[in-house]
Amino acid sequence: MKILLIRLRLIGDVVFTTPIPRALKRAYPGVKVSYLVEEAAAPVLATNRFIDDLIVVRRSRGLRRMLDDVLLAAQLRRARYDIVLDLHGGPRSSWLAWASGARQRIGYAVPGRSWMYTTTIARPRELRARHSVRNQWDLLEAITARHAAGSSSTSGWPGGQPDRERDPVEMPADAAAEARIDRRLRDAGITPADELVVAHVSAGNPFRQWPEPAFISVLVALALKHAGRRIIVSSGPSDRDAARRITAAARLELGDAAPRIVDFGDFDLAELRSLVARSRLFVGGDTGPLHVAATTRTPIVGLYGPTLPSRSAPWRDPAVPSIALEVAGLPCRPCEQRVCEPGDFRCLTTLRPEDVITAAEQALAWRP
Repeated sequence: MKILLIRLRLIGDVVFTTPIPRALKRAYPGVKVSYLVEEAAAPVLATNRFIDDLIVVRRSRGLRRMLDDVLLAAQLRRARYDIVLDLHGGPRSSWLAWASGARQRIGYAVPGRSWMYTTTIARPRELRARHSVRNQWDLLEAITARHAAGSSSTSGWPGGQPDRERDPVEMPADAAAEARIDRRLRDAGITPADELVVAHVSAGNPFRQWPEPAFISVLVALALKHAGRRIIVSSGPSDRDAARRITAAARLELGDAAPRIVDFGDFDLAELRSLVARSRLFVGGDTGPLHVAATTRTPIVGLYGPTLPSRSAPWRDPAVPSIALEVAGLPCRPCEQRVCEPGDFRCLTTLRPEDVITAAEQALAWRP
């Protein structure tokens, strides 16, 4: 049996799908699992031992996209998949699912696209307080025993609901990235005796961007607390300037303790995962890097603005601290992140640095 999973992007959403290949292998020994993903999120899956074939595609546009997709559709059809799970639900992924010609094509019931699937699963329009892993697991449960095992039975998925301990998100370490991080930590003068903290200070949109002064306050407080603590600031490619401003301002406030904020330069997704795994704490907003951090056993302090922890908190062993901070009681929250109704992003701007500092020290006190 051959199964194709499709989740083109984003990084955090792809991380949330990683329990599914493992569950398929557990339920159906001998199944071959392929995964179709765009380049930006591909490192999340590159070392996953439960994926037999990783298909990485460009996120092209216009006529280039049309040509790429026609060629890709032909490739998928030649592979003769038995089942396709469209974990994405977008126009491109649904068309590719249909074009694969698989006997069973499972996707969300989306107006105008449901006809491309043989089986559809309801996806409510409102933002529910239900975790994304569970939402995507609904598609997995739509696999029938008749299609999956050649049986006459029509009973559903045998694996039951996902479990955080049995089915955590995962991104196994990349050996080359591990070696690079080893070397860069040595070059930066950081030793295993140092208490390493990673602070991700950027986000892909203003709805998840905590104010810079707030981040500066947290970095300064954490650095002053412990002489052996080293803090590495990370950011996305579009926010390098913000990271530099935050780093420079924090160092200025720290004075003689400025070297406790380490300028580590740029690093890729696999290197980020390696760096977080060696750290005592990750602090950041509800973005892809937070969910990459969730694939390690490093404590996390997550900052949630318009999103809900009940929907996107780290999905992993609950014994590892994952502290979610949010501003409760706002009638505009959660939101679709298109327009801020109050206009002041109060779900983020009223999240207090002192609460983040307290949560960070609490997480840092944990010992595995």
